[in-house]
Amino acid sequence: MISGGASGLGFATAKRVIDAGGHVALLDVNDEQGNKSAAELGERAKYIHTDVSNEAEVQAAIKKAAEFMGGITLAVNCAGVVGAARALGREAPMPTEFFAKTIAINLVGSFTVAKEAANIMQNNEPNDDGERGVIVSTASVAAFEGQIGQVSYSASKGGIVGMTLPLAREFARIGVRVNVIAPGIFMTPMVAGMSPELQASLGAQVPFPPRLGRPEEYADLVASIYGNAMINGETIRLDGAIRMQPK
Repeated sequence: MISGGASGLGFATAKRVIDAGGHVALLDVNDEQGNKSAAELGERAKYIHTDVSNEAEVQAAIKKAAEFMGGITLAVNCAGVVGAARALGREAPMPTEFFAKTIAINLVGSFTVAKEAANIMQNNEPNDDGERGVIVSTASVAAFEGQIGQVSYSASKGGIVGMTLPLAREFARIGVRVNVIAPGIFMTPMVAGMSPELQASLGAQVPFPPRLGRPEEYADLVASIYGNAMINGETIRLDGAIRMQPK
């Protein structure tokens, strides 16, 4: 089950799941893209309209996902917004509502998906290690080196990092692992809309390899986390050694 699964990192992860023989539920708010992506993936994929900032919608969506797939063993949080704005803008200070909305989608949404997925996972039959499921959320290098204009985004992603270990410790009793990936600069739909020159400029900032990250590389890491039972309560940077400058 993948929030934000209609495109970008989420869709790349969905393709990886399908290629491995699994089923996938794509939770997203973009109905056109969601239905298109599910159709591309085939009959083992289902799109479910879901606003992750709405608890009731998440609960309903996860119930539908579990019914479609016969349970949930992997939940991946990819839904999110950039929320770029300065705290003190040229015209006026940032409206607190703008800050709160970014937190509601990125952080609260990730928490809601995680706890509702875990609620389903605890009923799974455990494997030999006693494991019943895996949760992977998506933070960002902005959680550690937030740039000017990223205050709401960085706060939301830092919160995702902060909640990972407590959730991993709590869910240990039901055999559910919790981890988070903190990507650097990746070829997401937003970046894809930029000019080739700007894309090349962004990629050149990465020490090695000096290019944008590929969504498939994010999906590869999700697969590695899923398959390695000792990776738990961890934040893994996937960034080519980049460290973001103030602006």
